[in-house]
Amino acid sequence: MTHPGTEPSLDLAALLETVQRNERASKSFQDVELRLIGAQDWCAFLEGMFVYLPEVFGLTSAGLWLDARAPLLRDLLESGQGCADLDANVKSGAQGGFALSRLCAANRPWLGRISELGELEPAASETFFGAQAATGSAIVLPLLSRAQVLGYLCLSSVDPARFDASMGTDLLMRFSSVAAASLDNVAHREHLRKTGVTDPLTGLSNRRYFDERLNQEIRRANSHAAPMTCLFIDIDHFKQVNDTHGHAIGDVALGAIGTCLKQQVRVGDTVSRYGGEEFVALLLCDLPDALAVAERIRRAVETLEVHDDEGGRIALSVSIGVAAYRVNAGEASAGTPEGQARSLLDEADQAMYQAKHQGRNRVSLLGVRQ
Repeated sequence: MTHPGTEPSLDLAALLETVQRNERASKSFQDVELRLIGAQDWCAFLEGMFVYLPEVFGLTSAGLWLDARAPLLRDLLESGQGCADLDANVKSGAQGGFALSRLCAANRPWLGRISELGELEPAASETFFGAQAATGSAIVLPLLSRAQVLGYLCLSSVDPARFDASMGTDLLMRFSSVAAASLDNVAHREHLRKTGVTDPLTGLSNRRYFDERLNQEIRRANSHAAPMTCLFIDIDHFKQVNDTHGHAIGDVALGAIGTCLKQQVRVGDTVSRYGGEEFVALLLCDLPDALAVAERIRRAVETLEVHDDEGGRIALSVSIGVAAYRVNAGEASAGTPEGQARSLLDEADQAMYQAKHQGRNRVSLLGVRQ
């Protein structure tokens, strides 16, 4: 006979166990996400995916399919810059991608037993999940960056009950977003190395790279009606810093500000030194978020600790112009992508000069006093 209160007590214990399990899973995902976000090259990214991720979650295998039609991903696949013992886990090819896309209907994760993978041939199943997991269970995660599928992450366990279609996918969706952004970031970083478009003083990309990236993102925005914002950033009274403290100290200030700018934006955004004391940033977000980032940058630069040869602190500030680009779904964009990119950058530049005229050390939107 069940005593009064027993069932609620059991329910509470089960609920607490579920909460604790979810907290542990969330912490584990965060550990892996930090490893991927911090990956400085392709090899480090692969180690995070194929060594650290399986270790943290006790997985049998981890594999990655990439869409080789995307130029930057094709460069990664052809670069030979990965780790030789991990490259075998990276696949491409239209047939495999088509099968995985059918599994992940509407770009949602797929979970279930590998034996029930009706969309994949046995040989393809072994390619993505390994022979050991043939009787186990698996996850297929689409990696999406701004509505574009970069690839699919395939994870497996020998336990047939480990992954089930009834499981919640919120943590998986968040992880796939971070993994996709990290992949995109690594692809662009490797592209920088390949094309030699890094500014040696600040470590940021240079004007050539920014112009190329801006044109690419304009095309993507036109195709997907995606929001995008440009910041034009100029150091206030920088000539005075050079004249008073010398060019060596001026270079230190440039390097410190370059590092500061990079720390204030998200993975996937682009910050470049555009020339002299000018910087530009391309943010893949709406105008309100971009204004918040710009203000965060302004405040961070204002608090930088840069000192002269005598140890005195040099006051630094920046004037920032903001311009937003948005294409409404279903509307044709006017002009060429190159012309649209130039117009966006010119508007941000004009907004920056407006900030100068309004007193410097501020964020300005053209025609609006911030």
